[in-house]
Formats: sequence, structure tokens, C-alpha cells
Amino acid sequence: MKKTIEDNLVGKRLDEALFSYGDFLSRSKAKEAIEGGHVFVNGKKGKPSLRMEEGDVVEYEVPEAPASTLQKEDIPIEVIYEDEYLAVINKPAGLVVHPGAGHASGTLLNGLLYKYEELDEDSTRPGIVHRIDKDTSGLLVIAKTDEALLGLQEQLKDHSMHREYLALVNGLIKEDEGEIIAPLARDKESRVKFAVDLSGKEAITFFKVKQRFPRKRVSLVDCRLLTGRTHQIRAHMEYINHPVIGDPLYGKGNRVIYDKGQLLHAYRLSFTHPITKKELSFEAPLPAHFQKVLESLD
Repeated sequence: MKKTIEDNLVGKRLDEALFSYGDFLSRSKAKEAIEGGHVFVNGKKGKPSLRMEEGDVVEYEVPEAPASTLQKEDIPIEVIYEDEYLAVINKPAGLVVHPGAGHASGTLLNGLLYKYEELDEDSTRPGIVHRIDKDTSGLLVIAKTDEALLGLQEQLKDHSMHREYLALVNGLIKEDEGEIIAPLARDKESRVKFAVDLSGKEAITFFKVKQRFPRKRVSLVDCRLLTGRTHQIRAHMEYINHPVIGDPLYGKGNRVIYDKGQLLHAYRLSFTHPITKKELSFEAPLPAHFQKVLESLD
């Protein structure tokens, strides 16, 4: 999260200001986050006693809710495929994957716990193999058993699970296809973002242009992840000066056509069934809001 100090918080201690935003259960929890090095003021690690000045920029990560607070909720879930070991679902844009202090309920995980009794609600993230961002839509695989979870996680590590996304990006990409090989780390200027950094973790994205829209100067691209870093496609597309349309965090001038979240959809997911060893591949059509934007470009 990124907040700018306004006059009502001027002169307040950092821990007090942080608690006032409502993302921490108590002022002591906010203080713990600051002392743990997870809160930055104007790009530098903050101290609990630091007095706020108007215009100060406070950046922090919203903490995940402890497992004991997980609740079962009857939330609609579109299931593409399921058996006794796993399920493949199509997550809509706007749905958070798992609870955090800012989203204690109403998440995909709350719905999964309601739908699948076999999931271990005492686990931190029961059944969650991989994640996609709140405003990114598309396919996720959920493990119903520990054996399936371990097998799927291993495929993530060795890159044998294939994930493909469709993204509408700013500008007309000249190349028909290419690969972005650029390590990612926390952005030194904005701790809620990721940026290309030679000291970061390996990150590789393959892309192929599906369609160009010259009138609006945007391109529809197919992106395949070899690695799966946080915000990888969003950070990589910004890096090559073609940020994802609608992205509120990455890019500039890319929220004119659409401004309600990044137009990024995980449309294809392929992996080996961890138990039966059968090769599986699934596709999910573009959500209505994404399709509507494309139709307006035509």
C-alpha cells in the first residue's frame, strides 16, 4: 500500500498514522511491522516514533490475516475442472485470492473453505498452489490433498507448469514476438512495486503479439511465464515501455481507455496431474469487461 500523509496526520507518530489506515489490528501490530523493516517513509525504513510531515509517502505491505481468522463463506466459484485431488477455477477480476488485514473476508480462499471441506482450514493458505493479483482474472489450480499440493508446487519450481496470459498493453509493439529476460526485485523508489534489478531474482517472460490496434495505439499480447515472480508481467511490460492497460500501479498514460484495473487474464493453464500423471490443459475465455474493451477498439 502507498499513502500520502495529509494534514490530519501531520505531527503524528508513524505507528499511530499507520494504524489509522485500518490495515493493522492494533497500534502494536503496526509498530511490529515498522520495527521489522516492512514500512518505508519516502523510500527509507521508518521508525515508530518518526513524526509525520505533510506530503510524506508511507509504503507498506498489508499483513496477511492469521490462519485462525479464516472463515467459510458461500462465495460463487466458477469451477472449470475438478476431481478428488484438485480443482481448476476461473477467478474473476476484483476477487482477492487470500485474506489479509485489509481483506479479512470475501476472498477466494474463504469461498474455497466453504466449498471444499477437505481443505485444511488450520493451514495458512489451504489449497493455494499459486496466486494471481486481485484485478487479474483467470485460471488457478487448487490442491485438495497434501500430496497434490506438493506435486503441483514442484511443477512450479521446475517450470513444467505452463501459464499463459492475454494482456492489452499500451503502444504498438514492433516485434511479433520476443522474450524479456530481466531479474526483478523490490522497487527502490516504491516498495509496493517490483522493478528490473540485476541483484533481483531471475524472471523470464515470453510474449507474442496477437493483434495491434493502430487507432488507439495499443497491442493485444500473449504472455507465457517461465518464472512466476510477483507482478512479473506487469513489471516486465512497464520495463519495455508497454505497460498493461488499466494498471493502477505500473506505467503512465495507460489508464485512458480503461481505468478499473489491469487488463490481464490468465487464459491457459497446463500441467501434469500430480497423482494420475495425465497431461492436462485448460482455457478460460476473456471476461466480459476485457472483451468489451477489445470490441470498442475494433
